[in-house]
Amino acid sequence: MPARRTARLTGWGRTAPTTATVLRTADLDVLAEAVRTAGPRGVIARGLGRSYGDPAQNAGGLVIDMTALNRIHRIDVDEAVAVVDAGVSLDTLLRTVVPHGLWVPVLPGTRQVTVGGAIGADIHGGNHHTQGTFTRHVLSMDLLTADGTVRTLTPDGPERELFLATTGGMGLTGIVLRATIRLDRVETSYFLADVEQAPGFDELLERLQRNDEKYTYSKTWFDSVTKGEHMGRGFLLRGSSAKLEDLPKNLRKDPLKFDAPQLASFPDLFPSGMLNRLSAKALNEFYYRKSHTESGVVQNITQFYHLLDLFADWNRAYGPNGFLQYQFVVPFGREDVLRASMEAIVESGHISALNVLKRFGPGNDAPLSFPTEGWTLAVDLPAREGLDRLCDTLDEMVLDAGGRLYLAKDSRTTAERFARMYPQLPAWRKVRDAVDPERKFASDQSRRLDLVVG
Repeated sequence: MPARRTARLTGWGRTAPTTATVLRTADLDVLAEAVRTAGPRGVIARGLGRSYGDPAQNAGGLVIDMTALNRIHRIDVDEAVAVVDAGVSLDTLLRTVVPHGLWVPVLPGTRQVTVGGAIGADIHGGNHHTQGTFTRHVLSMDLLTADGTVRTLTPDGPERELFLATTGGMGLTGIVLRATIRLDRVETSYFLADVEQAPGFDELLERLQRNDEKYTYSKTWFDSVTKGEHMGRGFLLRGSSAKLEDLPKNLRKDPLKFDAPQLASFPDLFPSGMLNRLSAKALNEFYYRKSHTESGVVQNITQFYHLLDLFADWNRAYGPNGFLQYQFVVPFGREDVLRASMEAIVESGHISALNVLKRFGPGNDAPLSFPTEGWTLAVDLPAREGLDRLCDTLDEMVLDAGGRLYLAKDSRTTAERFARMYPQLPAWRKVRDAVDPERKFASDQSRRLDLVVG
């Protein structure tokens, strides 16, 4: 019988730790029995712990560590399809399929995410405006439900509503065990990128709307420290998968080489407060100056997409108090909210050095899927006194604009605000209550947002 252990768990932001019993096993019978016999605090699945807040924590309850379920069952090169366990990371999947000229269609800001987590959060990437969310490319999934049975779900099958409720449902409809994923075909593992510098926020927005449809991938970084006319200055990084003819001769020898090294791991030695106005200003100045305007640049996946994956445990750099990532989406036409939120952050004295602005394409039918058509902005804010007041202010701005927060990033909003942000929540509850009437699947986040009651 696999051993259970007691563990103190946090999200990637390392705030609000709680203690749970953790079970790690690849035995499906053991998993089914664990779900059937879960105690009053319930059970939740956990992958690599990259959700920033508390959706993969379960204080006083059971947490299933899915990393033991990590087999790649089949890669069908002709059909461009992969069948994988839910505990397989996107990094492992990419390293397996890229030599065959295949690519995972949707990647978030890190490859260190499991397939099950990608489904549960319905992750998106810099190509949402062209490729949608991750589950758009999921052909089927096996879901372990509260009664211990496994259901195979498809996006257009008889249990379509359960498929959609699981999409973005943060593990509260069951545990995804396996998925069949449609892949893209590529000639190379590189990107052909254009970089544009913008001296202020208004110009950054204007340039992001110009010719964006010609790029498969598109995102911006902006400076949230500098005040005055250069507030919000930044750069656009946009591009598409490079073709063989785009590569210089030295790279054409091995065009599918997956060039994604990890240089170092951050030690857990950093004090809180290292990211202050002085250090953040220096970092922002360096980042802005090094990103000069250029076009047609060949970049590997680390340079173009996953710079932070160079460093394991980079979240430790924020110190023991941790940090919060705040990400929201508002409709097109509400650019005033983007500027107002940025001004609120700058004037608050809270510091963010990792800031991203992107455009979303149309959303999907999943009730709790985050992306909707519009602007999405994300900032990383060190946890310190007064941050709750800033975030409350931002919440109200987002709500007034008809926007919402991302559950995979949220760690502190209220149940009342969440319900206002997600008007399809009653439809999701109906499906969840039918598949899990005793609400065995529960997390710290679900209790905070009242998703395990009513």
